[in-house]
Amino acid sequence: MSHEQQQFIDEAKLIGVSLTCDQASRALKLLDELLVWNRTYSLTAITERDAMIRSHLLDSLSAYPQLSGLRIADVGTGAGFPGLPLALVAPERQFTLIDSVAKKLRFVTHAARTIGLTNVTTLQTRVESLSPSVPYDMVLARAFAALPDLVTSVQGLCGPQTRVLAYKGHYPSDELAELPRGWRLAHSRAVQIPHLNAERHILTLVQQAL
Repeated sequence: MSHEQQQFIDEAKLIGVSLTCDQASRALKLLDELLVWNRTYSLTAITERDAMIRSHLLDSLSAYPQLSGLRIADVGTGAGFPGLPLALVAPERQFTLIDSVAKKLRFVTHAARTIGLTNVTTLQTRVESLSPSVPYDMVLARAFAALPDLVTSVQGLCGPQTRVLAYKGHYPSDELAELPRGWRLAHSRAVQIPHLNAERHILTLVQQAL
């Protein structure tokens, strides 16, 4: 095992995620692919290797302890974060990665195939236009929108039991105060990403009976 793999496994453990050697290797392979594609498609502004591990892999994985349900949607997935790293460590769950930009989803499809993920599908559309007959169990959103806009945008994906998991920086008191009627904060967890000098919170939002 390389030093990079071992360090990644150790740091993932600090945020509550136990990685196998194989999972760590495949996650790092994902970054290799992202760097190659980034030269042509400009998928990420973060290109320094350690920063990519912190900001793409570890940050994505930080929500793993809060995952629930079997059908999970990642809205505004971009280059596949947080959906791809989470799909890697939760193979029993089905992930739909949604974005309106075709080049980003081409990378996601390629990357999922390259690292052997069979539990990932992609959907190119604006999330506001979606209203599946069966709601998702969980909706993930990382750097998508302010919380009031987020829950409005994903309303069509949600049923009464759906949980919306939002990645935020500082604790968004102002945004929470402006949640639309019928939504509430169910859980909040502060997360310290190793070597990332930034405040991080994972918020779980649910609908409440009116």
